[in-house]
Amino acid sequence: MGKKGIFRFKQFEIQQSHAAMKVGTDSDLLGTLSQGGDRILDVGTGTGVLSLMLAQRYPQATITAVEIDDNAVIDAAANFAASPMGERVTLHHMSFQDYVAQCRAEDRVGQFDAVVCNPPYFDMSLECPDDSRTRARHSSSLPFDVLASGASEMLAPGGVFSVCIPPEVLRKFKGECQLVGFSLEDIHFVKTLPQAPVKRIVLVMKKSLNGAAREHNHTMLNDDSTRSPWYRAIMHDFLLGM
Repeated sequence: MGKKGIFRFKQFEIQQSHAAMKVGTDSDLLGTLSQGGDRILDVGTGTGVLSLMLAQRYPQATITAVEIDDNAVIDAAANFAASPMGERVTLHHMSFQDYVAQCRAEDRVGQFDAVVCNPPYFDMSLECPDDSRTRARHSSSLPFDVLASGASEMLAPGGVFSVCIPPEVLRKFKGECQLVGFSLEDIHFVKTLPQAPVKRIVLVMKKSLNGAAREHNHTMLNDDSTRSPWYRAIMHDFLLGM
């Protein structure tokens, strides 16, 4: 972190004074373990951190970022404008549902090689009073079936869909994706410490019905709470001090 409200990466900065959800573990994992391509769709971009991480990883890519929340859009727009990679990112201030409907009406479905999303996953019964945090965190704003079917519709054949989710929703989320024709390519189980339970899961799915999933197990920290060699390796190109 730099001055208040700014998270500094090696090649860009993230202002996050307005968005409900800040830069954190989920964005680190999804930004480094997801698959991209020439045309990438970032669903629920928030501060825009995923779009910029993917723009850095895929220098040839053009990225479309979709965000419904007014406050998050303020930060994302500022972050894209401040980054030299931001000229390859187009920001749409609307819900994913509306974006899919617009593309459908304009015959622009099937245009992306990759879709990435850090989806809202908390049950609606646990919603909090802050509207921005509710949209960012709770599945009522973007149900799993709606996200899965929309991602499938937006992807070209053979395109990839990457998400970061907690283990408690794995079965439901994977099931919704399978129903619309995704096959699991890679599943990354991530622990914080060696003896801790799995904290997050990154799924990389392909718009096809072929292949067997590759399983990966990772730990972010050593027993002494220092960063593990694996975590240092995936974040080397992004975090200062790596």
